[in-house]
Amino acid sequence: MALYADLSARFDAVPAPARAAFWITMAGFCFTVSMTAVRKVSVDMHVFESVMFRSLFGIAFMVPWLLKKGVAGIKTKRLGLFAIRGSGAYFVTYFYFSAAALIPLADLTSITFTRPILGTIAAIIFLKEVAGARRWSAIGVGFIGMLIIVRPGFVEVNLGVLLVLCGVMFQTCNTVIVKTLTKTEHPDTIVLYHTLFILPLSIIPAIYVWQTPTLEQWGWLAVIGAAGILTQRAMTRAFVAADASFVLAMSYLRLPIAAFVGFAFFGEVPEIWVWIGASVICASSAYIAHRESVLARAKQTEATA
Repeated sequence: MALYADLSARFDAVPAPARAAFWITMAGFCFTVSMTAVRKVSVDMHVFESVMFRSLFGIAFMVPWLLKKGVAGIKTKRLGLFAIRGSGAYFVTYFYFSAAALIPLADLTSITFTRPILGTIAAIIFLKEVAGARRWSAIGVGFIGMLIIVRPGFVEVNLGVLLVLCGVMFQTCNTVIVKTLTKTEHPDTIVLYHTLFILPLSIIPAIYVWQTPTLEQWGWLAVIGAAGILTQRAMTRAFVAADASFVLAMSYLRLPIAAFVGFAFFGEVPEIWVWIGASVICASSAYIAHRESVLARAKQTEATA
C-alpha cells in the first residue's frame, strides 16, 4: 500500500497534460485490445453472446471497487436515467462488436472520431445550445473528413461502416445523458451502472444463440470485459486531468495504435484516405472542443464579475 501511495503521489505531481496523454493512450490501447478480442471470438461466436460476456466480465472487474465503496458506490436517485443510458449502451456495444468483424480496426477507430461532431449537433438540438458560424463550419469540415474515409460512390460502403456510424449516434445520445449524470454521480458509479443495465438486456438474445465457449474463448471474453472497463475508466481520468480540447486532440493517438495492432494481428494496412480523413475529423473535433472551452470560461468570467 505504501508503494502504491508513493507511486500515486508521484504520478499526481506529473504535469496535467502529460497525465492526460498517458490516460488517453491507455484508453486507445484498451479499446483496440477489446476490438481485437472481439474479432478473435467473432469467428465462432455470435455477437449477442460476446456482448453478454463483455458485460458479465465487466461487472466482475468492478467488484473490487464496489467492495471498497460499499453501498455508497451504487446509491443513486437517478436510476431511470441510468436505465436509459444502459439501454443505449447495449446498442452501442452491439454495433461496435458487429463492425469489428467486418472492417479494419483503423477504419473503425477513425470513424469513431466523429463522436464529438455528432455530440455538438445533439447538444444544439436537445440542449438548445446556440451554435455560431465557426462551430457549424467545424461540423461541416468533420463531415467532409468522414466522407474522405468512407468515399461513397467511389468504393462500396461496407456494412461495418454503417454499423459504426449507428454506434456513434447512440453513443452521442448517451454522451448528453452522461453530461447530466456527472453533475451528481461519481464517474465509476456511471461505469458500473453502464454494465449492470447492459447485462439483462443481453441475456435473452444470447440464450437464443447460445454456444458454450471453449477455453480459449473464455480467455478472450475476459479480455473483452477487462479492456472495456479500463477504456471507460481511463477516458474519465483523461478528462479530469486536462481540458476537453487537449484530450480530443490527443485521442488521435488511437489511430496509430489501432493501425499497429490491426497489422500485427490481422495483416491490415490502412489506406491513405483513412489517415487523411481521420486527421480532418480530429482537427474539427479539437476546434469544437476548444471553442466550447473558451465559451465556458467566458460564461464563468461573466458569472463571477
